[in-house]
Amino acid sequence: MKEPSPQIRWENRTQRPLLALAVLFAVAYAVPIVLPDASPAVKRACAVAEWGVWGAFAVDYLVRLALSEDKKHFLRHHWLDLCAVLLPLVRPLQLLRMVATLMLVGRRARMATQIKLTTYVGGAVTGLLMFGSLAVLAVERESPDGNIKTLGDALWWSFTTMTTVGYGDHSPTTGLGRVLAVGLMLSGIALLGVVTANIAAWFISRFDQDDEGDRRRTAAIEALTEEVRALRAQVAVLSGAAPEPPPSAVAGATVGAPSPVAEPQPTAPVRYEAH
Repeated sequence: MKEPSPQIRWENRTQRPLLALAVLFAVAYAVPIVLPDASPAVKRACAVAEWGVWGAFAVDYLVRLALSEDKKHFLRHHWLDLCAVLLPLVRPLQLLRMVATLMLVGRRARMATQIKLTTYVGGAVTGLLMFGSLAVLAVERESPDGNIKTLGDALWWSFTTMTTVGYGDHSPTTGLGRVLAVGLMLSGIALLGVVTANIAAWFISRFDQDDEGDRRRTAAIEALTEEVRALRAQVAVLSGAAPEPPPSAVAGATVGAPSPVAEPQPTAPVRYEAH
């Protein structure tokens, strides 16, 4: 059995700790938004926790890059991870560190084979709804023209945006809010496509299973028929009865058979009388 590479071992060992850090990030991100009147110490602790989680994911990316055997291949196939790490460093995009953390968690979660597709899709929908609501509430609450002022309004807006319904009763007015709206719309379409493809694949697999069952039953019937024929031949041999000749053999014997030859009749003995 081939031993896993150091990169794979690192990813397996850090999978659960990074998911726990992601939960910590969710709490630290939500508290200042849900409780805007929280004390400065609480807000400062939440900010430190957020940046600490981002730093952990950044270190994880650098370690994986250092442990990879082909670094060019790693950079080509993990460029989204790099973007997620660099995104919060740009000051105008610091509020999007939530998006960066979600991207990193999603990339690591897809590497775990024990996570099923349905669980991943369900977690992605829940995370996008929650974080999208919190993010748009954070950027729209202080906007003079904004109409998303409460967490309920934000949740309603996120749900209608992800499902691409868009009633229009709540909509973002800031540039960053509209960027979040575009991200939610694209994410909703992508998740809908994944769910649809998963359902179609399930139906196709069911049809394939039914066809395979029919093929197996047909093969079993043919095999049973051959066994019955073989048993009949064995019974005929054991009982001493000659098997019936095929029709071709009977026809050949009738047409090309030679005419029978008459057997010679015995003659009477000759008697000689003495004179």
